[in-house]
Amino acid sequence: MSVLIVGSLAYDSVASPEGQVERALGGSATYGGLSCQFHLGRRGLVNAGIVGVVGEDFRKEDRAVLSNSGLDLTGLEVAQGETFRWEGAYQGSMAEAETLATHLNVFEHFEPNVPEALRSPSVLFCANLHPLIQQQVMKQTEPVRLTMLDSMNLWISIAKDSLLEAMEQADLVIINDGEVRQLTEDANIVRAMHQLAEQTSTRTLVIKRGEHGVIALHDGSLLALPAYPTAEVVDPTGCGDTFAGALAAHFAGGDGALTLDELRQGLVHATVTASFTLERFGTDALQSLTSEDFDVRLKKYRSMVAG
Repeated sequence: MSVLIVGSLAYDSVASPEGQVERALGGSATYGGLSCQFHLGRRGLVNAGIVGVVGEDFRKEDRAVLSNSGLDLTGLEVAQGETFRWEGAYQGSMAEAETLATHLNVFEHFEPNVPEALRSPSVLFCANLHPLIQQQVMKQTEPVRLTMLDSMNLWISIAKDSLLEAMEQADLVIINDGEVRQLTEDANIVRAMHQLAEQTSTRTLVIKRGEHGVIALHDGSLLALPAYPTAEVVDPTGCGDTFAGALAAHFAGGDGALTLDELRQGLVHATVTASFTLERFGTDALQSLTSEDFDVRLKKYRSMVAG
């Protein structure tokens, strides 16, 4: 197993200035899994697996989207009830969604049980889950190379101590700029990153900054990359998870300690991948993404950041 992704599978209803969609396939494990599997396939690596839960209403065609991508669904549980649902809307610059409704449904009582065959991936990615659940997953697995962890501001507000403990157990932490400031109570992003890295002994921090790109701290060294500029912003939902899935796939192709150059190249691939997701509603862009289209955009982006 190259990568194991543990997170949510959901049905999203999203409205933006470009239109709207009802009950589109979404969730952190979905976006992260499809993105990861796309890159693993390009590199000829063993497939990724996901662990999550869906309800009895989960459509056969949506399960087929996941399985046809090559994802291992051994860890996908079907529980009595309805699949997690989220409703949101974007306005203006669409930098952040307004949540209109959240129905956890079967996800409310989700307790991951990682199948034995999936417990030793090269890379473990704990997507946005309650930090106590993330810790449960880390106890059940022995990743060969590294553990990645994502989070959100809710857990900072209601489970900060547990989140910091989970971060201490991870090798790489992905959060956004507002969250690192909230965690450290420091408005300066660079100071906040150094403070959080020291507090949690995390080797690598990756800070998502939306349209302003990404900044990372690895063993005391800083990296900064811009976002890929696009005029066609339809639905930013899932961009962060797409980004993380691509990053996990990139690291699964290496071995030994993560290097600064490897991190840089991973961030480049992740940034370009996320730029496709926001151009269409839901997972449509990831489902139709081709290696040819990705390579064209990757070349353009590299020419922008080469200096």
